[in-house]
Amino acid sequence: MEGNTVKLKGNTALITGASKGIGRAIALAFAEEGADLAVTGRNEGELQSLAEAVQAHGSRCVVIAADLAERGATAKIYEQAKAGLGPIQILVNNAGVGSSANPKPVVNYDDDFWEMMMYVNLTAPYLLSKYVLPDMLAAQYGRIVNVASINGKIGALHGAAYAASKHGLLGLTRTLAMEVVKEGVTVNAICPGPVHTLINDIRVEYDAKRLGKTFAEMETIMTPMGRRLEPDEIAPLAVYLASKESAPMTGQAINIDGGILMTG
Repeated sequence: MEGNTVKLKGNTALITGASKGIGRAIALAFAEEGADLAVTGRNEGELQSLAEAVQAHGSRCVVIAADLAERGATAKIYEQAKAGLGPIQILVNNAGVGSSANPKPVVNYDDDFWEMMMYVNLTAPYLLSKYVLPDMLAAQYGRIVNVASINGKIGALHGAAYAASKHGLLGLTRTLAMEVVKEGVTVNAICPGPVHTLINDIRVEYDAKRLGKTFAEMETIMTPMGRRLEPDEIAPLAVYLASKESAPMTGQAINIDGGILMTG
């Protein structure tokens, strides 16, 4: 927040995967900028802790414990968010399953895991976007921010479902942006590189073991800057994409990755 400018004052936002990591950092940054929030994730205790921090900024916070892997969870989340806050003006599709959850080459890949990851990482954002869009279109204003990955642009060794789902999320982002651009609704994606989160720790451990390196050594070679990103370093970009200032930007997939990808 710069000076006395509060970029999201009066806005309502729904953030998935908000209990920890990038989602929590985005939620706190949104609250600091004046937004009222509906936050969802699987761990209700962590969500309640987040809600207390959000409310300390003077923002309302609706807690919705749900597992996006369950069919019908998206409808429940949307209905509770709207009941608590009214029409949703900002949707952040952050929740996702990482490649570290079950890494295997395609020849040995787990088909059930593939289906689950596609549903959580791609179908759930699609459904939530469908739910929030009617109110956004009626108001001629809205912001959808999808948290994708640089693996939406490049492959992920032993992570076919992750890379495929994030490539799909970018396709959804660009197509939806084309469809709603004239109605004041923007749709953009953030493409992080490796971020210092618990789920990424597992991936670092896996790659370190595979390459015969220590955890610390692995961290230093993951990005050109020699370290992983922190969740708080992703949040300011989400704030910008959720704000009125980002009106001219839509259909974009923005890398924030410590220099791994230096082209679109």
